[in-house]
Amino acid sequence: MPGIEIIAHRGASREAPENTLAAFRLAWEEGADGIEGDFRLTRDGEIVCLHDATTGRTAGIDLVVADTALARLRELDAGRWKGQAWAGERIPTLEEVITTVPPEKRLFIELKSGPEIVIPLKERLAATGLPPERFTILSFREEVVAAARKQLPRVAVLWLTDFRKDRVSGEWSPNIDAILRILERTDAHGVAAKACSAIDTAFVRSLHAAARKCHVWTVNDPRIARRLAILGIDSIFTDRPGWLRRMLETHG
Repeated sequence: MPGIEIIAHRGASREAPENTLAAFRLAWEEGADGIEGDFRLTRDGEIVCLHDATTGRTAGIDLVVADTALARLRELDAGRWKGQAWAGERIPTLEEVITTVPPEKRLFIELKSGPEIVIPLKERLAATGLPPERFTILSFREEVVAAARKQLPRVAVLWLTDFRKDRVSGEWSPNIDAILRILERTDAHGVAAKACSAIDTAFVRSLHAAARKCHVWTVNDPRIARRLAILGIDSIFTDRPGWLRRMLETHG
């Protein structure tokens, strides 16, 4: 199905250990249009790629990332939990992840730390010499989105949101009006929203009418992906980039 970008959520994380160089490289091999990773500050001010605040789930030994120096984090095995074939994968730095990105492809940088990560991020992106359109920043926290817009005015920034459905009224929260107010308040370029039935034709049209992007996560069901593509969303985040693209191209 043409027109929809496929973004590898934490890399090709269905097959390979999430947020590792192996997962990102596999995503590129599978033809992803972009990759998405989670990034945090270490105790010594480095930026590493890890979803959780601690390392226990994906690296066995439970350390708090914000309280641990990069050198210690690099000693951990971030691949073995996914299978022996991935043993020896390390927690990568932002710079290492960027080096995997082919020309004309994009990196979606989800910031898991607070606003304090924005200046170090600005410095590291500037040091790459790459054009700003190669990057997109995401955060659930309004203050981080606003800080990123201020410090990195040429980089696209998205506000991340989940949804809750009221059991009585059946209404979704936040609704599109609330989302548009947040985007206006933070000056975000758009939203990255969790896939659910709240995302319908009116939702997408309202965002595009306000010149805002609509990205959706995390979609591993071809039926849902087709519905979203028909709505005209800007990209789908998936754990299975190659497989999902084949399903969309094969079945339309």
